Parts: sequence; C-alpha cells; structure tokens
Amino acid sequence: MEQVKTVGLLTFLTLIFVFIGNYFGGQSGMLIALAFAGVMNFYAYYFSDKMVLSRYNAIEVDRYHASGLFEIVQRLTSKAGLPMPKLYIIPDEPSPNAFATGRNPQNAAVAVTQGLLDLLDKEEVEAVIAHELSHVKHYDILIGTIAATFAGAISFIANIMQFGAMFGGERDREEGGNPIVMLLLAIVLPMAAMVIQMSVSRSREYLADEGSARLTGHPEWLQNGLMKLENYAAQIPLRNANTSTAHMFIVNPLSGLNISMANLFRTHPTTQERIQRLEELKREIGSSGYTSTATKSKKYDRRYVRR
Repeated sequence: MEQVKTVGLLTFLTLIFVFIGNYFGGQSGMLIALAFAGVMNFYAYYFSDKMVLSRYNAIEVDRYHASGLFEIVQRLTSKAGLPMPKLYIIPDEPSPNAFATGRNPQNAAVAVTQGLLDLLDKEEVEAVIAHELSHVKHYDILIGTIAATFAGAISFIANIMQFGAMFGGERDREEGGNPIVMLLLAIVLPMAAMVIQMSVSRSREYLADEGSARLTGHPEWLQNGLMKLENYAAQIPLRNANTSTAHMFIVNPLSGLNISMANLFRTHPTTQERIQRLEELKREIGSSGYTSTATKSKKYDRRYVRR
C-alpha cells in the first residue's frame, strides 16, 4: 500500500511540475523546467551523500575502530542480502540519531551519532541499523532525492512566476495571462509540492520500520528504540540539522525546536503512529519463523576508537 502511495505522490508531483512549466512558458517552458530538474537530479544523485556526511562531520569507521557496531551491520547485511555499506559515526554529537545515504546499495553509507550508541542497547541498535538498511534496500534515498529535487525546482520556478506576476502584469494581460492567477499559483503550488514531498518521506519511514521488524524478527526492539530516540532527540536537538536533511534521519532531528507549521510539513510519522503499526506486525511476525540476528546478551562493544 505504501509503495502504491509513493508512486502516486511522485506522479502527482511530476504533474505539478509539468503544469507549472507549461503555464509559464508553454511547451518550451515545460522542456526547460524538465531539463533544469534533470541537472538538479544528476547532481543530487552523485554528490548528495558526500555533502550530508561532510555537513555532520561524520567519520568513516571499520571493525578496528567500532567493532561492536561493525559486527551488527555486517550480520544484518549478510541476512538481508546487501553489500556491506560504508559505516560512519558522528563522534561528538550527543543527540541520538541515525541516517542512511547513497544512491544505491553498492554505494550506500550508514551513519549513527555517538549519542545513539551511548543511549540504546544492542538489540535496539540492531533494530535502528535494520531500519536504515531497509531504506538502502528499497532505494529510499534515491526516491527522496527525486521528490526533494522536484519540490525544489517547483519552488524555483514559482519564484520566477511571482516576479513575472508583479512586474510583467500588463504584458501578461496582453498575452492572455492573468497575473493574479499566476501569483496565486506561485504561492499555492510550491506548498502543495512540499506537502507531497513530506508525504513521500513519511510513507518510506513506515516501509523501513516494517523492514526492520521483519529483518530482526522483533518489532518491539524498534518500538523501544524509537521511544528512547524521540524522547532524547526532543531534549537535545541535532547540531547543524536543517529542513533539507531532516527527512533522512530515523527520527526528526528538529523535533526539539519550535518550528511553525511543523505538523503540516512533518518529515516523519508521529512516533505513536509508528509504534502502533509495529504493534500490528507483532502477531504476524511472531508466527512467521523469522529469527533474531542478535546474540542473547544485550552487552556489546559500543566503544569508538578515535583515529
């Protein structure tokens, strides 16, 4: 259901984009808009992972610098049939959080904050990593990048439309256009595009939660982890976090800040909604034969050895 919803939302976002290009410049305007979006997508596809990892001062680690975390990721990727991603820690970040990036499973990276490693036990860390690997497996980073690029391109064109409506009104009337209609579209359509982008993000979070539950065989591990992450993230906002990257994290890194219209433009479902969906999976997974990838002990080597 969430997959169908994502396809529908992306299709609608594309139609908004084509409509704006066509209204603003006819067929030529539509082609220019699509070319502009293509360039933005190309750049985001190849370089967005490096940009976000650099922004949060993430440091790549291996089995010698974070053995416990490395073993969890290696075990889960083997079970999920995925290549081993690059593994990063944000060492000086007390806010607990995690994200995945990369254009495909062969070029993926998973990053966690030191705050997450300090807060969660082994099973909860495993559930979080399984969530991020589910994003990688379903190409969610690529889907999110496409949605964000289209939304950004629509906003860019809308700014031009606003300028044209304010300063080209007489010419627009002579050519059959209505500057008032153009101004209204320039305001409403970017907001609609942003809402759709956020809806795509929320749909993919549900799918990643389900993927984590099925991979570990224990939905309650992610339930417990999400509750801890939500509570602590609200108290300790992530440094350097902004709205352009908030959708990448397992919990909203801006949840502790007072942001206007936060509910309308939420990048994540509420934690209560996510926990409820995981609760519904418990009965199904409990009899499906999935087995845990973790050892019985909750203790693990959570140390990060600095280079």
